[in-house]
Amino acid sequence: MSQENRLEKTNRINLLFDFYELLLTEKQQTFLKYYFHDDFSLGEIAAEFEISRQAVYEHIKRAEQVLEQYEEKLGLLKKYERRVQELEKLRELVNASAIAQDRKTDINDIVDQLEAWE
Repeated sequence: MSQENRLEKTNRINLLFDFYELLLTEKQQTFLKYYFHDDFSLGEIAAEFEISRQAVYEHIKRAEQVLEQYEEKLGLLKKYERRVQELEKLRELVNASAIAQDRKTDINDIVDQLEAWE
């Protein structure tokens, strides 16, 4: 797997984790945090929990599958990404419009607030 693909995968898992963390078991949460957030190696995690690297790998792979299953069923990440795109389009339309600058500022402030809620 190329470095770019690994980075994309890490970003996706981190986003899925943000949405579905509380639906995972405590062990799945812990291993994913160590591996994806804290950048621990499989060996470092294995040493920390006194289990084999293979066991760590299997826990992480299973947790990734669970996250993908939740996303397939609930689609929270997909909806989030769509909202981000639409808010950016709205911002571009407002800034390109003939609306008075103070109104543009007001609208952009609302868009900022909507983005902050995510």
